[in-house]
Amino acid sequence: MADAAIKIAEAPQAEQNLTDGFHLVIDALKLNGVKTIYAVPGIPITDFLRMSQSEGLRVLSFRHEQNAGYAAAIAGFLTKKPGICVTVSAPGFLNGLTALAHATTNCYPMILISGSSEREVVDLQQGDYEEMDQLAVAKSMCKAAYRVLHAQDIGIGIARAIRSAVSGRPGGVYLDLPAKLFGQVMDAEKGKKSLVKVIDAAPAQIPAPDSIKRALDVLKSAKKPLIILGKGAAYAQADDAIRNFVEKSGVPFLPMSMAKGLLPDTHPQCAGAARSTVLKDSDVVLMIGARLNWLLSHGKGKQWGEAAKKFVQIDIEPKEMDSNVEIVAPVVGDIGSCVTAMLTAMGNSWAAPPADWTKAVTSKRDENVAKMAPKLMNNNVPMDYHGALGVLRTIIKERPETILVNEGANTLDLARGIIDIYKPRKRLDVGTWGIMGIGMGQAIAATVETGHPVLAVEGDSAFGFSGMEVETICRYKLPVCVVIFNNDGIYRGTDVNKNGDDPATTVFVKGARYDKMMEAFGGVGINATSPDELRRAVNEALDSGKPTLINAVIDPAAGSESGRIGNLNPQSALKKK
Repeated sequence: MADAAIKIAEAPQAEQNLTDGFHLVIDALKLNGVKTIYAVPGIPITDFLRMSQSEGLRVLSFRHEQNAGYAAAIAGFLTKKPGICVTVSAPGFLNGLTALAHATTNCYPMILISGSSEREVVDLQQGDYEEMDQLAVAKSMCKAAYRVLHAQDIGIGIARAIRSAVSGRPGGVYLDLPAKLFGQVMDAEKGKKSLVKVIDAAPAQIPAPDSIKRALDVLKSAKKPLIILGKGAAYAQADDAIRNFVEKSGVPFLPMSMAKGLLPDTHPQCAGAARSTVLKDSDVVLMIGARLNWLLSHGKGKQWGEAAKKFVQIDIEPKEMDSNVEIVAPVVGDIGSCVTAMLTAMGNSWAAPPADWTKAVTSKRDENVAKMAPKLMNNNVPMDYHGALGVLRTIIKERPETILVNEGANTLDLARGIIDIYKPRKRLDVGTWGIMGIGMGQAIAATVETGHPVLAVEGDSAFGFSGMEVETICRYKLPVCVVIFNNDGIYRGTDVNKNGDDPATTVFVKGARYDKMMEAFGGVGINATSPDELRRAVNEALDSGKPTLINAVIDPAAGSESGRIGNLNPQSALKKK
């Protein structure tokens, strides 16, 4: 802190060491282990970002606040520490708010820090520059929201934000820093003492012993048990405990998309390729870090079949239990502690599930894999989704450390089932909301936080939400390879507007060359028209580590409405005559 303090003469005979709001915020972040800030500069935080950089923090400057926010959110998921996004006031704050809400919905720890107008002006609505009561707007979108008005409270404000973001069920936190706060001056020594290092920000939540016994009794009674792993299990970083528990139980497991790789998708117990069968036929379902939301049809309906089911759920949030169906054995606590307790309580005499069930699951899985295999080996021109994804499937198998970022409609839904993942937290995607636009922000943060290369597989529509961040990728020389599945439109590029000259609402410019965008910023751009060309281009990009964008030309007729969730699109009750 001493070297950050500024010296101001108090009187001709005396000199006092002072510090200001800028340096107190920076020192508080550094004290708590923050190393990276994702941001867009502007009034009133430009100088703060300059100072942060000069004080040793890595500041990645984005082209749009929403993408900086998505980067901070996924940084939180990958590190279990709050990702930090800094924005300007009002419009910049609002741009970051989508990412903050996304982080909260997905249980990613993130702190959105925004500069703001002064309280006295905002409260009297006097028309200040970018005037907005940002705290009031943010409160409904995040787990917690705080405003710091005095320099001596900066330390406690940041400490509260950090603890709120990571404790219990993680989520997004908003921290409002009015412009006047940065310039406030105080004694450097008092300022240093006002800072707070957060101790045990996310303390273990130990499950009750009787809940562990109850859960295991239900699982033991099952004839057709199933374990579902959610992204909460991946976030927990209790990888060894989860793997040991699953293997000791002998129960087939179904990974949700961002839990893929906790155990390899090629693991003999993995039921990913038999999803419909295990959901429909299972009688006891143990969920670890997964929620019965729309992604699992709320635990009811045709997907779950007619047979009665018992649900066991491990979650740190008690209110999650019974959210859609009865949970007969709730286990409340952090996932690492819960799974470890269950593993210990199983002892050495745990009986494997009935062989007829595990054999039926294995048989259905192998049947579906064999049925899919020829589709993944085609070399059609123009490419279809299966031929292109078959290439990427092989590349990820050969390079399991590569992080796959994935978004789109068909590009997302088909990749989820086709591309196997072999290690934890190597697949990042759109999450609980199915939100488009996460691609470039997540790709940037993934390589910055882990040091591993990233393969971002994007639908052409999804890429449009964050495409300008390829300049950011080039500027920071990041090892990111972006593959755009370009079929000239949303879902398909073949729709026709029969009532005018305007193109159909789902159709883009025919034959667009997205690869030229990357070349414009000094990166590598490649146009791939066949699976063989795509294979060569991706391998060269990952070998070189250079920012690369591959325009993968897909048959415009390939794809279906909304991928595999077209049923969510309401149909008009009116018929044309």
